[in-house]
Amino acid sequence: MNEIKCTTANCEHNIRTNCTAGMINIQPNAACGTRLKREGSALAQQFAELEAAAELSGVEREKAYVQCDAECLYNNDHNCTAQNLNVSDTLFNTKCATRKKE
Repeated sequence: MNEIKCTTANCEHNIRTNCTAGMINIQPNAACGTRLKREGSALAQQFAELEAAAELSGVEREKAYVQCDAECLYNNDHNCTAQNLNVSDTLFNTKCATRKKE
């Protein structure tokens, strides 16, 4: 996986749209099963991003293994083969926005 861009508003693994989890799990409904709510909610998310701003400027995004159980063109035997993955909030949960149904 080349790049994972996460725009969820409240996740322990999300720092300035960079997913720091080493392994991502996309569930059958395309929801991100790795999402872990940050203690302190969205305000804590903003503080974490401010603190990491200098450290992450110009740094390559983390590479991660993506296990996928969703019905998707990029799902190859439970491995995501997309070059880039976008994960974002929906009304009820956080989902893989890259998913393309077969």
